[in-house]
Amino acid sequence: MTTYLLLFRNASGQEGYLASAQDMVEDMPKWQAWIGSIAMQGKLVHTAPIEYQALVATNEGIKTGPYKEANSVLVSGFLLCQSDDVNEVKEWSTTCPILKYPNSSVEIRPLIPFPTN
Repeated sequence: MTTYLLLFRNASGQEGYLASAQDMVEDMPKWQAWIGSIAMQGKLVHTAPIEYQALVATNEGIKTGPYKEANSVLVSGFLLCQSDDVNEVKEWSTTCPILKYPNSSVEIRPLIPFPTN
């Protein structure tokens, strides 16, 4: 079975995520149902949102603030799951609650296991 990393990206404001407290309250049941459907199949490894504040290490040292892509898009969370079929993971990703927001995305990345010998 392959382990996949799903990276959740969403646009952000200058000092935080764009989602309001009301958005978060409304979205929580959707996230719980979406993650729960993966967990009920025994395919959830781990998931968590990511705090807005960050430290970024570069060859010039440590900088504060999250790394943002174009349009202030940044990684806002992740999910690790397992599946024998990438199409199943694609299907999960296309129903992710984050996709309701403009400039949001779910990136699917299979993990490569380290050799054991």
